[in-house]
Amino acid sequence: MPLDETRLNEFIGKVLGDLGGAVSVPLVRIGDALGLYTALDRIGPATPEALALATGCAPRYIREWLSAQAASGYVTHAEGRFSLSPEQAFVFATPDSPANLIGAFDTAAAMVENQTKVQVAFRTGKGVAWGDQAGCLFCAVARMFRPGYVNALVQEWLPALDGVVETLQDGAVVADIGCGHGVSTMLMAQAFPASQFVGYDFHPGSIAAASAHALAHDISNVRFDVARAQDFPGDYDFVTCFDCLHDMGDPVAAASHIRQKLKPGGTWMVVEPNAADRLDDNLNPVGRLYYSASTMICVPTSLAQETGAALGAQAGEARLSEVIRAGGFTRVRRAASTPLNMILEAS
Repeated sequence: MPLDETRLNEFIGKVLGDLGGAVSVPLVRIGDALGLYTALDRIGPATPEALALATGCAPRYIREWLSAQAASGYVTHAEGRFSLSPEQAFVFATPDSPANLIGAFDTAAAMVENQTKVQVAFRTGKGVAWGDQAGCLFCAVARMFRPGYVNALVQEWLPALDGVVETLQDGAVVADIGCGHGVSTMLMAQAFPASQFVGYDFHPGSIAAASAHALAHDISNVRFDVARAQDFPGDYDFVTCFDCLHDMGDPVAAASHIRQKLKPGGTWMVVEPNAADRLDDNLNPVGRLYYSASTMICVPTSLAQETGAALGAQAGEARLSEVIRAGGFTRVRRAASTPLNMILEAS
């Protein structure tokens, strides 16, 4: 086919934009680690020298960093001074904002670091175990999901389930499966002090981090233990899985075990990426992020486990419902959704 020069230039412009975003990853992380965004939000509009003084950094580095951030549209520049608009601050300088995306930049950095291992897996077809992922992927993932959980879990998702809030208020026994660093578990425990919560994860390092966080926040109605989704102990009124069912090697076995561990009348809440069932309907900015993360993290993690179902982060509601029903659940419904997540209720 003949080369269309206009289309070529448009495509090059798109790729250059993507490269600009890619090379911004370390700059954003530096800005976060050194407190540059929060300081600029506090003192701006500011000169590079003023921001350097406020953060204890070298002015020449700060000037170049600010220039790069302004070129990216991440900070605002006018008449030699730099500042954060309310929208920019909401994304980069407000930790509990629902739109805070710093954790996503940390996750992107871990994905790059993990390239060598996943690249080998492309040839072998084998997986890369969660505990063998590069860098502090576990910390990055916990930080990436935290804003969504903080702003929606207790306020919107739990109330969307049939009778669950009342059960938790009265005093329930709850298992949070695949809890990671325990952000979701602790948020629920703090909101419902009459209930008892147990967070389970198959990664010992994450359980150690979750236990430390609970101790630091003096949350007495929560504990964390190492266990797999298909054989964790106990009996529960309510079970949750946050952004992890698609990572499991045998999600049907997990669903079956969860069904067995739920008391009569119990509920299972499954939070998953908000994907459509058809590929064409996922070809958008959110789908792009999720498919990329799925290639580098989710599919390798699942393939490293027994069965290796490798649902992927974009499995979609129909496929997820099929897995849940295969585990013995007869009722599955979408209780709520956000641009990034779907919340399924199974009983």
